[in-house]
Amino acid sequence: MRVLIDTNVALTYLSGREDPFSNEVDIIMRKCAEEKIEGAIALHSLSTIWYQTRKLPEETRRDWIRQICELLTVSGTNNDAVLAAINNNEFKDFEDALQDCCAASFQADYTITANVRDFKSVSNIPALTPKEFLEL
Repeated sequence: MRVLIDTNVALTYLSGREDPFSNEVDIIMRKCAEEKIEGAIALHSLSTIWYQTRKLPEETRRDWIRQICELLTVSGTNNDAVLAAINNNEFKDFEDALQDCCAASFQADYTITANVRDFKSVSNIPALTPKEFLEL
């Protein structure tokens, strides 16, 4: 099974922050490490993680980015898909539209996110919370 891990899920995993899905995120990432799930992260998520952790020491930030890149495949997309995302008014958040493009490029079965509401009716790739995914 192939999944795209949304930025919010990756940040929960890396930071250990309190989150309603913390336990489920740990299980999913462990399954990715054990290669029971083939996981990916969108290329632009890396720069988002870098920016959102800007108050942390640089070495910690580099270690987190390295850790996620060793655990997950980095998925990008192409110019045509980005242009389609720009023109897609159904996604309220452009970043979510890019996540969807990267999920499609990776041929993901699911996008795992804490924010399924923004994906539900507009994405071609089903979006599930970490809990919903583990209940499959």
